[in-house]
Amino acid sequence: MRYEVEGWGVAELCTKDGRVLWHELPRPERRNGDGADGAIASRGAFPHPGWGKNPMPTAATLAAAASRNGDKFASTLIARLRAYFAGSEDDFADVDLDLDELTPYGQALARALRDLPRGDVVTYGELAALAGRPGAARAAGTFCAQNRFGVLVPCHRVVGAGGLGGYGSLGASYKRRLLALEHVAL
Repeated sequence: MRYEVEGWGVAELCTKDGRVLWHELPRPERRNGDGADGAIASRGAFPHPGWGKNPMPTAATLAAAASRNGDKFASTLIARLRAYFAGSEDDFADVDLDLDELTPYGQALARALRDLPRGDVVTYGELAALAGRPGAARAAGTFCAQNRFGVLVPCHRVVGAGGLGGYGSLGASYKRRLLALEHVAL
């Protein structure tokens, strides 16, 4: 499901049977040269089959879909994510993620990040140690670069040994903005 986050842009959440398969962070919509809405900028790593074909879901659309599907998991999670991006404190620890395709080390990294308290940051080396593999900072960095659970597995809390570090195609300013939501100043 695509959803909009005021002041952040458009995000996408994919769920199945009460589990998150992936969550793409909100990013601004691109505009065509004529000013009309264009395609949404996307990492492209996890494209949704209906990307760009379906209208943006509204609260009513989400409620109707939840009613048909017999649960409100996705619509409730979207409301929580919107609240998070508006400054609400939520660690999403209760949200079930589909980590089955990750390696055992990837699963350990995801758990370590999910256990990292809001407002704390670690370096890639510290994250590797928390996941049981001291010295595997590069592997921790690769994991963060490929994270398909934006905010739910908070890779924005991982910084370089020399400072903030990057944040993929979203950039360091986006990472700084996420950390500011958690009252971290770098």
